Amino acid sequence: MADGGCSFTISSMPFDEDYRPVDNTRITTNFANLARGERCRENLRNTLAMIDNRFNTLMHWDNPAGDRYGLDLDIVSAALTIDDDGRDRAFPLIEVLQTTIVDKVGGERVPGMVGNNFSSYVRDYDFSVVLPDHLKQHGAGAPVRFGELHGKLFKLFLHSAAYRERFAKPPVICLSVSSREVYHRSANVHPILGVEYRNDRSSPTDAYFAKMGLKARYFMPPHAVAPLAFYHSGDLVGDYTNLELASTVATMETFQKIYRPEIYNANSVAAECYRPSLTWQDYSLTRIVYDREERARLAVEQGRFAEEQLIAPHGALLERLFSDA
Repeated sequence: MADGGCSFTISSMPFDEDYRPVDNTRITTNFANLARGERCRENLRNTLAMIDNRFNTLMHWDNPAGDRYGLDLDIVSAALTIDDDGRDRAFPLIEVLQTTIVDKVGGERVPGMVGNNFSSYVRDYDFSVVLPDHLKQHGAGAPVRFGELHGKLFKLFLHSAAYRERFAKPPVICLSVSSREVYHRSANVHPILGVEYRNDRSSPTDAYFAKMGLKARYFMPPHAVAPLAFYHSGDLVGDYTNLELASTVATMETFQKIYRPEIYNANSVAAECYRPSLTWQDYSLTRIVYDREERARLAVEQGRFAEEQLIAPHGALLERLFSDA
């Protein structure tokens, strides 16, 4: 499907220790959570330091003091405008992170990875409104065509002029592995991504991201304690440089240590056959404050917002636009 009927605009803002969520920022976005409360500046400063330190650990050659590189992060926001009987209104759709590598020796700034963290109003609607309502009625499974609208919107965004004019490569989204699945260590080892794990079956998250045109691979990077899930199109290890891959690992492993310390800041390393769990007690906490309960509550609120502002008024039009997709 072409962009007819829909268009996208992209904006960005730095994610640094002075970052404060603006009114149109998705308040369930994980990095927005870090920027609230009395310790927000300390939270952000410590988070950014963890990211830089992890990146230098990964990119250790020609880096004897472990301080050659820094990472700059930008929050990239995509808004969707729908031409519905002349009533155009931009709806905040997706937020991702873009990394830029700063080489302090050569003074160069090298584009990193776009994607990393992934935040979406429609995904909140699917998982915090549609799926719970379905489970209340049916007890199991997922609704027919669950995630299809979100997947089509995401693919339309990637093929839009707005995305192609700004980014040279498709995004890579990095998430936690699923606590429902068992992952098996393989013999495949990448210098940055680390040891590859494979799972017995696709998780519900894998299926959801497949509708976005993304496939999953799982790697436990060097010095990490658990594998990360990398959602990508194309060739994950062939299409991206070591610098790009290291920028994603450093950023998202840091966030996961904060968000899911039971898995990513555990005191033991993932075994050959590994099933992650959020009930484990043998882990360490970072010095960074993060409110998981608040995020879960806000996800429902923002799912309802998507329902009221996008799905209810424009759902029929979106279905028509995608009928030939």
